[in-house]
Amino acid sequence: MPGLEYGRGVPNSATVTISSLVMKIATFNINNVNKRLANLLDWLRSAKPDVVALQELKAPDAEFPAPAIERAGYGAVWRGQKSWNGVAILARGCEPIVTRTQLPGERADAESRYIEAAVRGVLIASLYAPNGNPQPGPKFAYKLAWMKRLAAHAEELYGADIPVVLAGDYNVVPTDRDIYPHPMRRTPCSSRRAARFFNASSTKGGSMQSARFIPTRRCTRSGTICETAGRETRG
Repeated sequence: MPGLEYGRGVPNSATVTISSLVMKIATFNINNVNKRLANLLDWLRSAKPDVVALQELKAPDAEFPAPAIERAGYGAVWRGQKSWNGVAILARGCEPIVTRTQLPGERADAESRYIEAAVRGVLIASLYAPNGNPQPGPKFAYKLAWMKRLAAHAEELYGADIPVVLAGDYNVVPTDRDIYPHPMRRTPCSSRRAARFFNASSTKGGSMQSARFIPTRRCTRSGTICETAGRETRG
């Protein structure tokens, strides 16, 4: 059960082989699907992924650009939300079959952070985990509860013995090497031990992290984004 993750603004993809089926699966925090629709369509034409998990649509259901995506050759399912969150799954040449539009465990959770669909015999999830800032506080408590629910659902999927990919923006820094160091930087919620624990719990058993990006140099100014290059591929 591969887990594929990356942060905002840059698509990350991995080729996954399941039995005789080979699929190029990508995750992309689009950070407003309508404002960056041209970028998305250009990337779909050039990269030709088989499946795409989108996060941070920042658009209600009625404003999701399904016609433009369909003209690009992709079927789509989505769960939108005005201004915040929102997740979608795109499939090249076919229509994803929705199996879930909410992470189980809390019916009152109205945030659009999880969608699950079957694509050519593989169960694909697009997830956008909560940021959790500031902490301590209710947002961090919600993050931990959400990650605990994800870990429980991942364990259930693993027990079902079906091919599954949990793709998306986990909002967790797995190790210290995955975030730029700075003496003035406060410890973000994404690197708190509890968040890391639940993230590890959701990728245990037979799962793996399909790809990760490793910083090639350290950033020296607070607020800058660390440049990354090179990919470490697992599985």
